Amino acid sequence: MSLSDIMFSESTMPAVKLTVNGKTVSADVEARTLLVDLLRQNLGLTGTHVGCDTAQCGACTVLLDGKSLKACNVLALQAEGAKLTTIEGLAKADGELHPMQAAFREHHGLQCGFCTPGMVLSAVELAGKYANPTDEQIRHELEGNLCRCTGYHNIVKAVKAGLANMRT
Repeated sequence: MSLSDIMFSESTMPAVKLTVNGKTVSADVEARTLLVDLLRQNLGLTGTHVGCDTAQCGACTVLLDGKSLKACNVLALQAEGAKLTTIEGLAKADGELHPMQAAFREHHGLQCGFCTPGMVLSAVELAGKYANPTDEQIRHELEGNLCRCTGYHNIVKAVKAGLANMRT
């Protein structure tokens, strides 16, 4: 059955099955359900924020199969079978923060915290792209994540420290 068949069928409520933060989950969703809504409303993972609904701010950024993705711009059904990581899935089960989360806290890379989950997840993806990124490369990679509170100086500092800690 194609996505268009599902979208126009009123009698079915398709199920989407994927791995979220290491756990297999399944949910019945309307064909038009956005991934961000699946996470927040169906799975209760509210760390993925809804900011602009137009993929401009990055507050809804998650990692889909290791790549950063704006969850407000993707249908939940498009994530079928994928491995998804949200901000809730970065810390260890015992509560120990991921090195990037710890770096954001230590280097004051956040203020109100609204953009922070998306920033952190985008920064985690950087570990696979650069061995030792410059400030300019970090700023370029974070362009799709908007922070209205900071001048990005501490965010860049936090990302550099987080990347260094991820390598150790």
